[in-house]
This record gives sequence, C-alpha cells and structure tokens, in this order.
Amino acid sequence: MKIAVCVKQVPDTWAEKKLSADDKTLDRDSVDVVLNELDEYAVEEALKIAEANDGEVFAVSMGPARAEETVRKALQMGANAGIHIVDDALAGSDALATAQVLSAVLKYRGFDLVVFGSESTDARMSVVPAMVAAQLGVAPLTFANKVDIAGGDVTIQRLTDYGYDEVAASLPAVVSVVEKINEPRFPSFKGIMAAKKKPIEALSLADTGVDASAVGAGAARSAVVEFADRPPKAAGVKVEDNGDGGVKIADFLAEQKLI
Repeated sequence: MKIAVCVKQVPDTWAEKKLSADDKTLDRDSVDVVLNELDEYAVEEALKIAEANDGEVFAVSMGPARAEETVRKALQMGANAGIHIVDDALAGSDALATAQVLSAVLKYRGFDLVVFGSESTDARMSVVPAMVAAQLGVAPLTFANKVDIAGGDVTIQRLTDYGYDEVAASLPAVVSVVEKINEPRFPSFKGIMAAKKKPIEALSLADTGVDASAVGAGAARSAVVEFADRPPKAAGVKVEDNGDGGVKIADFLAEQKLI
C-alpha cells in the first residue's frame, strides 16, 4: 500500500506573525519555522496505516529550500522517502495553486491513500485536502478522528455537534485528520540517524508539469492590498463598587451592546 502524507513548514506557533512589507505575504524569514502541528498527526496516522497494511509512506512538501527540514522531520518519524517541491515561481501561491501542484506530484508518484492534517496553523483554511481530492478525481474524507482500512475501502469517523458521522469510500482516496486521532511519536535517535540516508527527491515547477502562469502571487485569486500593525491594547475600564457596581457593569455592557 502506497501512502502519501502532505506536510507543510509554518512559522512556530508561538512566534509573532507579521506580513512582509515587500510582497504583503506572511513573513516566514524572520521567524523560527517548524513542521505544521496538525501534520504531525497526519504523519503518525499514515505510519500506523502503513504498519497495519504492509505499506510505505512518502512525505510531500511544497516550499522554499529550508522546507526540506520539514520533509526530513517526517522521515525521522518513520516515513520511507520524501519529495520536496521547490521553485521560486511558487512563492505566493494560493490554496488552489498549491492543490494543483500537489495533485500533479501525487499523480506522478502514484498513491493508494493521501493523508493531510486538517489545517495549517499559518492559514487555517482547511480547503487544500478537498481541493487536491477534486484535482485527483477521488473522494475526500475530511476531519477524521478515526481511520479504518478494510479491503479496498477506507472508512472514517468524523466528530459532529450531534455525535459523529461515519463516511466511507473506495481507495484511492484523500483523508484529512484532526488532532484527536492519535498521539504523534517522537523521532528516536535511531530514526534521526536513519533519516539521513533516506532519499528526498527535489522537484522544480517544470518537473510537475504545471504551467508557471497558474501559480505564484500573480495567479492568486486574492491579495492583500493594504495592512497595518495591530494597535496597542487599550487600557480597560475600571469600575469602582460603591454599592452600585452591578448597575455600573450592566450599564457598561449595555453601552458596548453586549446585553
């Protein structure tokens, strides 16, 4: 069974996120970068499925040169190989362009199952898994907190407000997972050393077969026109209680149209 897991390099969760003055996109150069937290769960689930079904896992990432670190982290966790799509022309690509490039690479490599984290912490759009599935012409099974493979089918459990839905489809398929699905393993020293010998294939945009006019900031369906730094936090309102504190608080809430 051939399982692809798509991973993304994002600014550290605790880093202050800013837009770049040059191109009005997220500044990724002045902050520490890490493997997207939700993608750690995707890697873990892909590895568990592979271990149960005599499969292999390859990690796929699209990003700048240092995004190879993200692919390497997936290899340290246990993935067998990696693909890094790196090309200056991809900078500023929106979700649709990203999905187009990823799906082209997945078609080139071949797969039985594609696993995503449900969202990236830098964008929080949750749309790329479904877009990739549409490009590939396979079923999207999203927001899974449980995944089962039986025969040629994949079944997921998706939490809802009223309990959970059970959704099934035939393989090949695309699955996105939430953080409640498992507990990601930490790379062992043995895994870290072994990852140094595992192959990472670097692909350019030309290698994917996607036209340059379809990607990059120039092809994005939306763009930031203007932005400003967040204003400093204003001082709060102090209410002195002289026996009428409750009334004053109620009046304040009414002024703010909160009650």
